[in-house]
Amino acid sequence: MATVTNSMSKNPAWSDLTFSDNGTGISTNAVTDHTAAPEHHHPIVGDRVIEGDGTSQNAWQNWQGLQDLPRLHIAQDFLPHQRVCVFAPHPDDEILGCGGMLQQLAANGNPIVLVHVTNGTQSHPNSQIYPPHTLDIIRPQESLAALDILGVAIQTTTVSLDLPDGDVFAQQAQFNEKLAAIIQPDDILVTPFIHDGHPDHEATGQVVAAFAKQHNLACYQALIWAWHWAKPDDSRIPWHSAIRLDLTAEQLQRKTQAIACFTSQITVDESTGNSPILSAQTIARISQIWEVYLYEPHL
Repeated sequence: MATVTNSMSKNPAWSDLTFSDNGTGISTNAVTDHTAAPEHHHPIVGDRVIEGDGTSQNAWQNWQGLQDLPRLHIAQDFLPHQRVCVFAPHPDDEILGCGGMLQQLAANGNPIVLVHVTNGTQSHPNSQIYPPHTLDIIRPQESLAALDILGVAIQTTTVSLDLPDGDVFAQQAQFNEKLAAIIQPDDILVTPFIHDGHPDHEATGQVVAAFAKQHNLACYQALIWAWHWAKPDDSRIPWHSAIRLDLTAEQLQRKTQAIACFTSQITVDESTGNSPILSAQTIARISQIWEVYLYEPHL
C-alpha cells in the first residue's frame, strides 16, 4: 500500500489527470466528492478516490454498524490445513488488510501462500534513497520481517508475480494466466475489495474474484483503502456481505509491530522531503481490533 502523493504520473495515459503511479495511482489533486462531475473522476476507480486525511479512526470506531456485523471465526469457518492464498497488490497490503487473519490462519494450521502482485517499486518517485531497483529488493524484505513478527513466516510461502507497480489494470490477462499456475482446487482466496479505491487494489480484487467465481472457490475481499475514502454506512460498500474478524489484544499488537517493519513506507524521504507514505492517521485507522471482509457464500 502506498499513500497519496503530489507527484505527476509518469504514465502517459494518466499524465493529464494529475494521478500518480507511485503505487496509489492518485494524487492530492484527485476529487473525493462522489457527487462530483464524472470528468473529475479517476478513469479506473471513479469516485472512490483517495486524498487528504480521509475518514477518521473515531468515526469508524463509533459506528454501530461495525458492531452489528456477523463475525468470522477462522477455527470454525476454515478447515484446518486448507490452503489460503492472500493477494497483496504491494508488499505491506497483506499486513495492513490481513495481519490479524494471517495470525489466526497460522494458529489454525492453514498453509498460507502470500502473492505479491507487484513489488511496490514506484512508491517513491524521484527518490535517491528509494529508487525502484532498491525498492524491488527492500519491500519484499520488509514483508518477510513483518511475517516473522506475526509468527507466520514458517507457514507462509511467498510468490512474486512481478507485475508493474501502478499498472496492474493493464496486465489483467497476464495476471489471470499466472493465477492458473498458482491456485489449486479448494484454495481459499483473500484479496483486496474489488472497489477498494486504489487502481492496483481494484485490479487485483477483480481478477482474483472473477477467477474464484469461475472455479467455485471461496473468496474473501479485505477492506484496505476503503477505510480512507468511505464513510460509515457508505452505499458504495456492500455491507450486507461484510463480516468482521475480531482480533485479540496480542494479535493487534503484533500487527502494529509488523506494520513498523515497513521502514520505507513509514519514514520521511530525506532525499525528496516527502512525508511518510503511510501517515500516522493511516496506520491508526488500519490498526483496529477488527478486520472486515466481504464474502458471499457459494450458492
